[in-house]
Amino acid sequence: MPTIRDVSKLANVSVATVSRVINQSGYVNKETEEKVRQAMAVLQYVPSGMARSLAGKNSATIALIVPDILNPFFPELARAVEAEAQERGYTVILCNSDYNAEKEQNYFRVLASRRIDGIIIASNTIRPDQLLALQKQEIPVVVIDNQYPDLPILSLVSKNREGAKLAVRHLLEQDCRKIAHLSGPIDVTAARERSLGYEEEMQERGLFVPSLIAGGQFQIEGGYDAMLLLLERHPDLDGVFAGNDLMAVGALKALYKADRKVPQQVKLIGFDGIALSTVVPELTTVAQSITDMGRQATGYLMKMIQKEPVTRRTYELDVHLLIRQTTLTE
Repeated sequence: MPTIRDVSKLANVSVATVSRVINQSGYVNKETEEKVRQAMAVLQYVPSGMARSLAGKNSATIALIVPDILNPFFPELARAVEAEAQERGYTVILCNSDYNAEKEQNYFRVLASRRIDGIIIASNTIRPDQLLALQKQEIPVVVIDNQYPDLPILSLVSKNREGAKLAVRHLLEQDCRKIAHLSGPIDVTAARERSLGYEEEMQERGLFVPSLIAGGQFQIEGGYDAMLLLLERHPDLDGVFAGNDLMAVGALKALYKADRKVPQQVKLIGFDGIALSTVVPELTTVAQSITDMGRQATGYLMKMIQKEPVTRRTYELDVHLLIRQTTLTE
């Protein structure tokens, strides 16, 4: 393998000059820089990211840790993170934790040993002390879909509670009066906030009944099972707010199995706005801007990597209602 010394000999310059060209630090005239780059091309020399990080330079690599790569929300998020990172000259390492805290912690150890420049993480199992420990190691961290209001941790969340209220109001406007809720895992911040929004809106109108809520995982199977349970409890329900779009798709399958017509007999709304929500029938959903979330998370991370001033707090992103076939009867 060619070394930096081989490059310096071929270009007839010092090792220090080659280092300045590679790291873009210090002055090198254009003619000399071109000689160095030509020598690198001839030798097919690739600078070591590890060597640069050990020398105090950035490795130009960040990590994105997600809990479930099979959930379409996270590939869309990863695409946005990668696009923003590439525009800034960074590479992204994608890690899937499977909602496993031990696997997550192992990722932290490996990434720290590789001198990763920063981490974006979507997790409901990560503890605040773990995040603070990473920051003490000078590894910037941005959290997605979780928040720590009393700690100096930068996080991005959508307005989940407000979005849930938008969903309930829309179903009420469509003449639904017995509205059920398919709740995601209560230990997930987004699921908890969406459930609270549903409950508050229903209580305000005197329509809240605890047995109208059934829990499940943020997956198609979770929505399917929870929907069948709710139909047993309340066969006369006429509206359903699902905790995310995957659960809504599962609910749709269960409603078809029970021979309940959507939207004529039961109106259905999801949350997220993933591409899968455009299947037939197209799903009414509360959409969060997944692209904006990914790009903003990357932008904040870059500011911290580059030691630019940024306030480490929770940033909320707007949501909006996409009205489609599953709630419209006309």
